[in-house]
Amino acid sequence: MLPLERQNRIKKLIYEKKNLKIAELSKTFGVSEMTIHRDVKGLLDQGIVKKTFGGISLVHTEHQETNTSHDACVFCSRKNNDRLAYRLILSNDKIEMACCAHCGLLRHQQLGDKVIQAICPDFFRQTTISAPSAWFVMDTTLHMGCCQPQVLTFEWKEHAEKFVKGFGGEVYAFQAAKKALFEKMNGNTTCGGKH
Repeated sequence: MLPLERQNRIKKLIYEKKNLKIAELSKTFGVSEMTIHRDVKGLLDQGIVKKTFGGISLVHTEHQETNTSHDACVFCSRKNNDRLAYRLILSNDKIEMACCAHCGLLRHQQLGDKVIQAICPDFFRQTTISAPSAWFVMDTTLHMGCCQPQVLTFEWKEHAEKFVKGFGGEVYAFQAAKKALFEKMNGNTTCGGKH
């Protein structure tokens, strides 16, 4: 199969499934993961897909239909779980819902000044908290079965630090969490906790 044919099939698959793993594409097409990365580069350059941990996801644009049902994550299209959900209130009075703080922070970064408020649940107490004043834990050994690298939210820094003592990880303030997650998603693992 020619690279252009493979790229067109990957493009069709990403529109159908919204998320694809590089390893699965490698098996499907019987080529190396490096070949898949080269095939995907064109889709990245066109802004059709974005890199995710171990794969690619369809990019959501302003022209696509806004998710109003809140059943699926606005960023990765997974089913939303209220226990982890991150909500973005936009300047146009719309609300977007992400399945977890991982997707919420990435979407928040994408939207920038269009976000007038962001809220998420405190991991321990399940109360609603303001995301910009929350504390974020990454790289913990406790896995909640959502997007990777996993991000858990806490209202109090003390609670986040105690959680890290038991389950490992790093504690970040809001801006540092957005930066660290962006770096992790782009393969830069030099970022450390920002307390």
